[in-house]
Amino acid sequence: MRAAPGRNTTKTAAAPLLAFAAFASAAFGPDTACAQTPAPLPEWQYSAGVPLEKLYQPQVPTWEAEVGAAAAFQPRYDGADRYHIEGGPSFDFRYKDLLFASTGEGIGANVLRGPNWRVSVGGAYDLGRRGQDDDEHLHGLGNINPSPELKIAAEYVVSKEFPLVVRADIRRSFGGSNGWIGDLGAYMPLPGSSETFFWFAGPNLTFADSKYMNTWFGVSAEQAANSQYSEYHANPGLKSAGFGVTAVWFFQKHWFATCDFALEQLVGSAKRSPITQRSSNGVLDLSINYKF
Repeated sequence: MRAAPGRNTTKTAAAPLLAFAAFASAAFGPDTACAQTPAPLPEWQYSAGVPLEKLYQPQVPTWEAEVGAAAAFQPRYDGADRYHIEGGPSFDFRYKDLLFASTGEGIGANVLRGPNWRVSVGGAYDLGRRGQDDDEHLHGLGNINPSPELKIAAEYVVSKEFPLVVRADIRRSFGGSNGWIGDLGAYMPLPGSSETFFWFAGPNLTFADSKYMNTWFGVSAEQAANSQYSEYHANPGLKSAGFGVTAVWFFQKHWFATCDFALEQLVGSAKRSPITQRSSNGVLDLSINYKF
């Protein structure tokens, strides 16, 4: 656990933020085993608090490690009207301000970095979509195969006095959709944060190219012949808009719980797709973790 900031800072306007910053390394977002599956969760929630921690506590420890267990209540697939619970182990390991391995962020490195910003490159995993997840609606569409992803992300904190974090990322799957998808989001710490409890909230926009959109929301001629749907072409562009809230509570010195909640609204071609059963979806993610 990192030491709290010095007493000379506790009377500044940023005091509540400095309090939570001492513990913000725990706020690495929803570390479920299925974190890489497409879900209504904004990408910023996978690393919430990390850039703020470094801004307020520049001396980053050599090693940080967290392990735990998590469960998520989320749609069976993007646009589904049926939900399920998925769970599994969670972990987050970080070496200085350089390398990371996480069930939320994936495996990667901060290739460029400064006191209030970073650019990372990493690998993630997309679990795809199986027809058997909802045979009533997906019959004849085939599977979207699991696939590795390349992820490039950038985060920037405006200032200590105005701790707005802006994040942008882009991901390319190799297999599955073989397409590009990216997010633009922002979040801030909320009032009431302390040394044992802190929370964040912010919006998110998701964009995707034609390959991604048509893999997930389009209906090809072959699929139309084998399913209940007519042929449908999904256009590239804005896929969805959403909003998320992440909360972290240290109930003992090394033990903490996280809760992540988000809502997503599909728009445009994704919303109009005949495959989409519900255009508005949510996700709730809970985890219990131990910080070494």
